[in-house]
Amino acid sequence: MTAMGSTSTTTSVDTVDPTTGLVLQSYPAMNAAEVEDAVAAGAAAASVWGSTPVAARLAAVARLAEVLRERSEDLAALVTREMGKPIAEARGEVVKSAVTAEHYAAHGSRILADRPVPIDAPEGVEAWVSHEPMGLVLAVMPWNFPVWQVMRAAIPTVAAGNGLLLKHSPNVTGSALAIAELFTAAGLPEHLVTALVVAEPDVPATVEDLIADERVAAVTFTGSNRAGEMVGAAAGRASKPSVLELGGSDAFVVLADADVEAAAAAAVRARFTNSGQSCVCAKRFVVAAAVADEFVRLFVDGVRALRAGDPTDASTEVGPLARADLRDALQRQVDESVALGATVAIGGRSGRGSGSGDDTDTGWFYEPTVLIGTGPGMPVFDEETFGPVAAVAVACDDDHAVALADHTAYGLGLSVWSRSTERAVALARRITTGAAFVNAVVASDPRVPFGGTKRSGYGRELADAGLLAFTNQRTYWVVSGH
Repeated sequence: MTAMGSTSTTTSVDTVDPTTGLVLQSYPAMNAAEVEDAVAAGAAAASVWGSTPVAARLAAVARLAEVLRERSEDLAALVTREMGKPIAEARGEVVKSAVTAEHYAAHGSRILADRPVPIDAPEGVEAWVSHEPMGLVLAVMPWNFPVWQVMRAAIPTVAAGNGLLLKHSPNVTGSALAIAELFTAAGLPEHLVTALVVAEPDVPATVEDLIADERVAAVTFTGSNRAGEMVGAAAGRASKPSVLELGGSDAFVVLADADVEAAAAAAVRARFTNSGQSCVCAKRFVVAAAVADEFVRLFVDGVRALRAGDPTDASTEVGPLARADLRDALQRQVDESVALGATVAIGGRSGRGSGSGDDTDTGWFYEPTVLIGTGPGMPVFDEETFGPVAAVAVACDDDHAVALADHTAYGLGLSVWSRSTERAVALARRITTGAAFVNAVVASDPRVPFGGTKRSGYGRELADAGLLAFTNQRTYWVVSGH
C-alpha cells in the first residue's frame, strides 16, 4: 500500500465539551506504523470471520445487542459529553442500535441465504447466487449520531462476514473507541472492528491511502459533500464499492387539506431533533397558502415551548451545536437570508433562547429559530442548514409546492401532509428523494432501506440492501457430471 501516517506535527486528538468549550480528553494520534498494524490485524481478523458460519456470526450480533443495552447509560452519557446531544436522545440512539442488531440477528439467515435461480435447460443446470463477504470495509463516519450512524453501517457489515476499520470524527474519539470495544465485549474477534485515531490534518491523506490499500475491499461514508467527493473519487480510482450519504435539505410539505395542528406539532420534532443536526431533519417547510398563517402560528408556538439548555438534563430538548464553527456558519446563513428578505419569526441569534430559563452564554448554543418568507435564492433554502433553523416558504398550489420542494441539489427525504393519502403519494412521486413519508416524520428504520439521491449520495444502508451492500453476489452455474 501507499505509505501512510502523520505528515503534520499534531500528535494528539482532543475532544471538547460543546456546553462549556472546555477540553474533555486528549488521545494520542496513531502514527504510520500503528495505522499499518491496525490494517494488517483487521484484514487478518476479517479473513477468519468471513469463513465463520452465518449462524455463529448472527449469534454474536445478538450478543452485541445485549451489550448495547447493558451499557446504554454510560455510552449515552459519553455521547452527550462529546457532542452535546440531549441525554434522552443519546439513550435513544443506543437503543435504536440494539434494535438494529436484533433485527439482523433475527433476519440475517434469510437475507444471506443462497438464492436458487431456476434454469430451463436440458443439460441439468443448477444455478444460484451466493452472498459472500468482501473482507475489510473502511467506514468514515460523522459526529452527529456518534453511535447510531456507526452501528447502522457496522452491524450489517459485520453480520455479512466483513471486518470494519472505523475512522470516526475527531470530536467523538471517545465514542469511537468505546464502540470498537463493544464488539470485543460481545465476543467478536479482536481487531475485527478497529477505531483509528488520526490527527485531523492527516485525515484526508490517510483515508485516501486506506481506500487505495488492496487489503481494504470497500468504503462507506457519511458526511459533507466535499469530503464525500474525495472518498467517492478515491473509491472510483481503486474500483471499489462505496456507499455515500452526504446530507440533505429535506422538504416538509403541508397541503391545504392537511391536519394543520398535527403537521405543526410534527414539524417541531422533524426540525429540532438532535438540535437540528441531522441529515434527515426537515429543513424547508413548504406550506399551502390557505393554511400558512395557521401553520406558522402553531409551529412558532411549538418552537417557543422547546426547552433548550444543559444536555445532561433529561428534560432538555435542544442542546448546543457540536462545534463553534457550526454555530457561526448557521448565523451567516440566517443573516444573509434576512438581508435577502426573510423575516425572523422567533430566534435568530446565538444563545439558548427564551425556552431555556438560562441566561448564561457559555457553550455553542443557537436559539431555536423559524424564518418566514423564505424561498429560492436564500441560503436557508438553497443550502443545508445544520442546526436549529427552520425555513418556511408559502406555496400557491400543489404544482408550486412540488417546484419549491424539488428546488434543491439534495434528495434524501421528504414528508408530505394531507388528509388524502392518494394526493400526498401522487405529489411525492413528482419530487426526487430516497424516501417519502406521508403524514409522518422522515426517519431511518432497520426494516427499510435508507439513502439518498442527487447530491445526497448513493447506495443504501439498512434492511436487506444494507446487509448485502458489501457482499460479493456471486453466481454459481453447475452442470451435473456425466
